[in-house]
Amino acid sequence: MKTPGRRWLESALVWHYVTTFLFMGTFCTLLIFLLLFTWLWPISLLYFAWLYLDWDTPNQGGRCSMWIRNRTIWKYLRDYFPIKLVKTAELPPDRNYVMGVQPHGIMGFGYICNFCTETNAFSQQFPGLRPFLATLAGVFCLPIYREYALSTGFVSVDRQSLDYILSQNPCGQLMVIVVGGAQEALYSGPGQHSLVLLNRKGFVRLALRHGASLVPIYSFGENDIFNTKTFPADSWQYRCQRTIQKLVGFAPCIFFGQSLFSDKSWGLMPFRRVITTVVGRPIDVPQVLHPTEEDVDHYHTLYLKALDRLFEEHKGSCGVPADAHLTFL
Repeated sequence: MKTPGRRWLESALVWHYVTTFLFMGTFCTLLIFLLLFTWLWPISLLYFAWLYLDWDTPNQGGRCSMWIRNRTIWKYLRDYFPIKLVKTAELPPDRNYVMGVQPHGIMGFGYICNFCTETNAFSQQFPGLRPFLATLAGVFCLPIYREYALSTGFVSVDRQSLDYILSQNPCGQLMVIVVGGAQEALYSGPGQHSLVLLNRKGFVRLALRHGASLVPIYSFGENDIFNTKTFPADSWQYRCQRTIQKLVGFAPCIFFGQSLFSDKSWGLMPFRRVITTVVGRPIDVPQVLHPTEEDVDHYHTLYLKALDRLFEEHKGSCGVPADAHLTFL
């Protein structure tokens, strides 16, 4: 049982996250440009100068703030659902890792809480590892919002960025990639377990080039916190979504949760559903500077099998029906 005050604090922080995710980038971009036409124009000019000087930071390891990651306010975000982190095997810090996170979900509460904050004691469960969460490069073009993203450990998902991180230090780097990307968000929804993975092999090539172990992750409950409107793959609505996703990098999903003030009305607040992020066993990968398609296909198949096995082993304890299975698209 939670007190009304505790529930209010949890809802307030989740509302902050939702509004930041949806509106902060657009708002800050408009604000910086509008200030150019006021007497505060020097602020915009100074920021644009900073942006020019700092442009390459997302491709060079980012700028994570441990003060931000360790803020106690994140525990209210965790406890709203709640969000859990389950470790199934040791990840020795004497090597690098490429973690594939599934599913994408709508806003990624599970993997952001577990890998961008310390609310579930990531550094204690996996000592010696430094996590980086890769996201679209376009995020770092948004004024001010980019600073917020960088402070929590986000980096660009561009190849230059990923290669930089895994080549700077031979051990202890953990690259977290949401493999299915924006397209996978189109298959979100309660009870959905469809993953866009069959043709996503870039993360395997990355692991082979650097000899980094592959680690499958499944975040149970990530698709259950919002209701979504999905369309058949042959419908014009779905084709429009895919076209927009290719043009701007994100999928225009139609989703809704509950109201901030009521559990029964529609709104942008996610439902209180348990999210359990399960970290699987590492798959050892040799370093192959120029991997062939056969090399990539081999380890890609091993990854899919390991992910499917992880899902089957833990779905019962995470409240997933016994007849549910992963679907690879």
